[in-house]
Amino acid sequence: MSKSKPKKKISRRKFLKGTGVALAVATTAPKIEAQTHAAAAAAEAVPRSMIRVTVNGTERRIEVEDRWTLVELLRDHLGLTGTKIGCDRGECGACTVLLDGKPVYSCSNLAVWADGRSVQTVEGLAQNGRLDPLQQAFIEHDAPQCGFCTSGQLMAAKGLLTRNPQPNADEVRAGMTGNLCRCSGYNHYVEAVLAAATRSASPTRSASAKARSLKEGRSLKEGGSR
Repeated sequence: MSKSKPKKKISRRKFLKGTGVALAVATTAPKIEAQTHAAAAAAEAVPRSMIRVTVNGTERRIEVEDRWTLVELLRDHLGLTGTKIGCDRGECGACTVLLDGKPVYSCSNLAVWADGRSVQTVEGLAQNGRLDPLQQAFIEHDAPQCGFCTSGQLMAAKGLLTRNPQPNADEVRAGMTGNLCRCSGYNHYVEAVLAAATRSASPTRSASAKARSLKEGRSLKEGGSR
């Protein structure tokens, strides 16, 4: 007969350690389960609304929580992550979108306020695979630096050119005042907007608009302020 193996003795330390873990699990599990149920109940209690909103030309019907901001709806639930969250309190402009053609901070607007309205984000600028003239001008004039604020700058500029197709440099600066650029590329943004405005000018005005744009752009490169 083979000799039976001696049983390993459990030290007091191992016994206490194992017992402590078991007690911790037994004590914590009910609390975690209770917290989970409480969180689920709280989520169910949040008021919700069904809204109809046109986003980049496509009408959407979606149920939203009344507490969602417009940027939350766009990024987290519609997958339109071109709109950035910077300060999240309506100060930096990174989250700028067009609401019925007007630039707004989407972090400071509730999603339910967009019911029955039209929203355009940076994803809606390019058409049929072709960049918007404003986007092309941004590229040609090296407007984007780190790129984080670029989508907001584009939408603010788009809103400006929609209401004022032929702005001068001062009007561009005023129209984009609410958009901060931590890389300090403001002059490049102004140059790009002026160039885009020149491209969209009518034939009768294009020559004078181009001359004015070149003059103002030259003054910026020579050290003009924002």
